[in-house]
Amino acid sequence: MKFFIVDVFAEEKYAGNQLAVFIELGVLSTQQMQKIAKEMNYSETTFITSLELQEGGYAIRIFTPEQELPFAGHPTLGTAYILQKEINLPIEQIILNLQVGQIPVTLHYLDESIEELWMQQKPPTFHQTFTVETLAPILNLDLDEIDSRYPIQEVSTGIPFIILPLKKLLSIKKIKINRDKYFKLVEQTQAKAILTFCPETNKPENNLAVRVFADAVGVPEDPATGSANGCLAGYLVKYSYFNTDSIDVRVEQGYEIGRPSLLLLKAEKNEAEIKVFVGGKVIMVAQGEFV
Repeated sequence: MKFFIVDVFAEEKYAGNQLAVFIELGVLSTQQMQKIAKEMNYSETTFITSLELQEGGYAIRIFTPEQELPFAGHPTLGTAYILQKEINLPIEQIILNLQVGQIPVTLHYLDESIEELWMQQKPPTFHQTFTVETLAPILNLDLDEIDSRYPIQEVSTGIPFIILPLKKLLSIKKIKINRDKYFKLVEQTQAKAILTFCPETNKPENNLAVRVFADAVGVPEDPATGSANGCLAGYLVKYSYFNTDSIDVRVEQGYEIGRPSLLLLKAEKNEAEIKVFVGGKVIMVAQGEFV
């Protein structure tokens, strides 16, 4: 089997979130895919199970080292990038067939090379809210460090995340997860991960700083999380965080763990529905054969 290692949401090689993509064409069982994902030990590993179109899309399965996922952001973009390289045609859109449904990915080119990829995620859904008294001790934050103008809420575009607004970058940087309190919380929620964000950034050209914690699915901290940031995009529009019904923003993530990433978010509110798009760069790192 051929496999590829790519950096997703990376401005340069060895930044962003690394991903392993296998072209296995339906030869592996679920148990074998799960075992390989555990051996690769990236936050996610994807398997392209067919290079033939099925209902207009390509069949993809996504695994963490611990479990299969119905959807994930950086695997969607990274796998679409590898599919374009394998098909070797300047395709403008690739559709991935995931457990959550079909996810379209648009490819933007510069001098015949892929410059950016954008995925349209499922419309966000909004669920339970939480008190500052519940979340602050989990992240070892003071109550007044949380931006109480906006709710702490569970949001999903396929995978649910708890969205937590903070005021200052200093608060983002000082977070230290209390694992006992965190695991007690996620036992009672659909969401198993927490996204924190604030309007102060490490780089002045960016709009938001983000950290994502998902120890319950084997990722203590993720350097770049497309699915979580899709939820954030919907949240920002729903609550008019930038005082508009649409956004076009740059989000930095991964600085605290030495893997600075850049995610591009667009979203717009149209009557009762919010459309969410997440974009970024993908960089090839390595390729080989798996025996």
